[in-house]
Amino acid sequence: MPEITDTALLAYATRLAEDAAQVAMGYFRGKLGIEVKPDLSPVTVADKAVEAFVRGRLAQDFPNDGLFGEEEGASGLERARVWVLDPIDGTRSFLSGYPTFGFLLAVLAHGKPKIGVVGIPAMGEVYTGLGNMAACNGRPIQVSGQTRLSDAILYIHEAEHMRAGDGAVLDRLTTKGATRRFAYDCYAHALLAAGHIDAVVDYNLQPYDFLPLCALIEAAGGVITDWHGQPLTLESDGRVISAATPALHAELLEITR
Repeated sequence: MPEITDTALLAYATRLAEDAAQVAMGYFRGKLGIEVKPDLSPVTVADKAVEAFVRGRLAQDFPNDGLFGEEEGASGLERARVWVLDPIDGTRSFLSGYPTFGFLLAVLAHGKPKIGVVGIPAMGEVYTGLGNMAACNGRPIQVSGQTRLSDAILYIHEAEHMRAGDGAVLDRLTTKGATRRFAYDCYAHALLAAGHIDAVVDYNLQPYDFLPLCALIEAAGGVITDWHGQPLTLESDGRVISAATPALHAELLEITR
């Protein structure tokens, strides 16, 4: 593992997100070659181009690290430092011209999230988290501090998948919160870190979808776990709760457990 400070590593990851955004925006609202993967999710030339770009940079600068990307898979997951990458989180948003798609990057140290980066290229935003330092475009951010679900802004993600697999949980969630929104992808989690949203209940995610969120949300003062309150790892089942406070998180666990 190359010797590099945590702050230098965060700066590198931030620049990588900014550069990857330029690659993605070169394709946004243009003509896209669209393929359908075996899980029936779409993939575009932009997804592949962004991942290839990031992989090329990491191979040059951190050749001994592990890497797990959505499009090209994983290698070296047993290594001390592993990069986890989703080149375009929200491909359906991207291919329909909707600007809330994201770029996700995590740095794992000995299997645990150390750095989290969420880029929103079309919005010109990069959210970063390390330790207790969370920022958007370099400006400090923090969670809302909301403690009561009855007063919360609650986002419910992947409702059709939740309906198919955990319909009773979805039914309970749709009666909770002061304001509810149905949505997808990473942006709501970033807005939670910035204090605009109080809680997000997510479903059917992969490690490259949720691991980049962990360090960001925790650095902003929030809580993120699986539906049983356990820390998120490469082996987690993809059911995720993000919340502004432990009290709010505990209320949601009563619904999802």
